[in-house]
Amino acid sequence: MSFSPWIEIDPQAMQHNLGVARAHVGSARVMAVIKANAYGHGIEMAVTALQDADSFAVARVEEGLALRRMEQSKSILVLGGANDREELAAAAAAGLELVVHHPFQLDLLKNQSLPGPVAVWLKVDSGMNRLGVAPGQARDLLRELQSLASVSSVSGCLTHLANADDLGDDFTRQQLGCFRNALSSVTLPLSIANSAGILGWPETHADWVRPGIMLYGASPFATPVEALRPAMTFCSRLVSVKKVRAGETVGYGRTWQVPRDSLVGVVAAGYADGYPREMPAGTPLLVNGHVAPLAGRVSMDTLMVDLGDQPQARPGDQVVLWGRGLPAENIAAAAQTIPYTLFCGIGTRVRRKVSG
Repeated sequence: MSFSPWIEIDPQAMQHNLGVARAHVGSARVMAVIKANAYGHGIEMAVTALQDADSFAVARVEEGLALRRMEQSKSILVLGGANDREELAAAAAAGLELVVHHPFQLDLLKNQSLPGPVAVWLKVDSGMNRLGVAPGQARDLLRELQSLASVSSVSGCLTHLANADDLGDDFTRQQLGCFRNALSSVTLPLSIANSAGILGWPETHADWVRPGIMLYGASPFATPVEALRPAMTFCSRLVSVKKVRAGETVGYGRTWQVPRDSLVGVVAAGYADGYPREMPAGTPLLVNGHVAPLAGRVSMDTLMVDLGDQPQARPGDQVVLWGRGLPAENIAAAAQTIPYTLFCGIGTRVRRKVSG
């Protein structure tokens, strides 16, 4: 028995969650976002589990090149586009599609001798003020892109929603109006909706949707979405159980005082494994399937749990930090963060298993 932490990845949960996305968007095509190593879940697993998606998307050219070595048949969109000549040439050679979000990328396409032409998408900044061309430039840039010999096709136009996870904020509708006005005479396919748009804003579904976090079973909103299934369960084991007396303190900084004579378990997982140090005492964990609260400050390699209500607990017993039975949304909220950072923060020494 290994006492090192592990994550269990459930490919059937990913497949189910892709089905949830499709059920929401009708005839819209689905571009599965598997950037950042599939949000920490493992890109190889995601590619296999999400074969029913219409295409894939990643953030960077390097990710796209690695993905192309695994996936030969589907289109792959690089959301950040190419940043220099070398990236552009490599992307063209691999048959990647590229987002154009700035005029400098248009200049690259004008001045580059490529292994072959590339397909592109034009990104319009509808209000997020991150990546994207100004709405007033969109039609002119589209005409330029369509005239270039280095561009095989303009596959579509996209934008990104800044606050769709807040269903009470009308800014999503403002962005939608801005985007559609900028492209009012354009007949190309459009892509607007991320996971929050898919689940909460049906008017954003358009021709293509780009689900990300929902594919991995986490909600883009502040609370879990019941229809989604967690694809990652973060687990470890108790390595010690010891008696402590009322009034004693536990852990670095002596931040938690034992309220009664109790048992404290030591779990083989810490912030080096991806369990945030910011997690406050009282955050729930599951020990043998039963809730037990975090006790004291999280250490690099271990954390402590109050086992006062589980006197039968022993070293070797399994502990769930988030996942099945313990939504990542709730754990993230305790640390004042979001599930994305939990998933992407899993440490390199954490083992991976397939479940389901």
